[in-house]
Amino acid sequence: MSAFPLGGKDIKIAMLGMTEGNGHPYSWSIMINGGYDAAALSACPFPAIGDYIVKQPPETLGIKGVQVSHVWTDDPADAAKVAQVAQIPNIAGRAEEVIGAVDAVIIATDKGFEHVERARPFVEAGLPVFIDKPLCDNRADFKTFSDWVASGRPIMSSSSARYTKEFMPYHAGTYEFGDLRSVQMTMAKKWETYGIHAIESIFPIVGPGFVSVRNTGTYERNVLHISHSRGVDVTIVVIGDLIGGSGFLTLAGTKGGVQLRPQDSYFSFKTQLDTVVAWLRTGQRPYPFSETEELAKIIIGGIESREQGGREIFLSEIGA
Repeated sequence: MSAFPLGGKDIKIAMLGMTEGNGHPYSWSIMINGGYDAAALSACPFPAIGDYIVKQPPETLGIKGVQVSHVWTDDPADAAKVAQVAQIPNIAGRAEEVIGAVDAVIIATDKGFEHVERARPFVEAGLPVFIDKPLCDNRADFKTFSDWVASGRPIMSSSSARYTKEFMPYHAGTYEFGDLRSVQMTMAKKWETYGIHAIESIFPIVGPGFVSVRNTGTYERNVLHISHSRGVDVTIVVIGDLIGGSGFLTLAGTKGGVQLRPQDSYFSFKTQLDTVVAWLRTGQRPYPFSETEELAKIIIGGIESREQGGREIFLSEIGA
């Protein structure tokens, strides 16, 4: 087993995996390493990354004492591109090759049903593992992750949306709105991969205590009603091509409300990575793993409800 927490030592991280449409290996590696090849970044297949990276003052890039020293992607050609852009010195031929050469790994993919097998070699080797959202999307994998964490394996997962700049003031409370009654959010792409952004945006505002989820939509057009023990009704719409309306959040209570939208992707990603590094160094979770479990249950319940004709799925049905 590797040492954990890592304390004040210089940390080497392996960035592992890449799935279609997800450019996190590029952006996260740049944000950790602190430098980038400008010409290679301009050719990056995810232009939005270059757009927000080049706007940042150089001193905001990088995490002191931490380096993405190794990269592996499903397509070797992608690894070469990421390594050039983010100035990563080592390209692994197989993901498992990094065991013994790094202090931690990041699984930078967003297909929840793959995460157990992607993480397994590193969990079994005792390496701390950070997994991109969602942690998982089915009951069997939920049980595996819960069992691993219960046995002391250092595993963490989150959505960057937890750290959305515009939403964070409301983590401290929504008292000015009276009793919160309705929370609504829109999201693009798929419930399986992007629903977690909506749920994890909302979770720090309303807190734990979700009761059930009902998805009366389709695979392409998910429409969810999620009930909370505080008496808050959460409605989330996730539609594949809802790019122009993605990320709108409405908080409404008995005495007031507010409508919000994220504007700073860099802030949320960088804050997420800073939080991961703090966990690696101290071993102290920024929030209990039980929150990650509750979020996973909502994702799983939303899939199961849709597949069962919109049946209300109680989170108590899903559990270790």
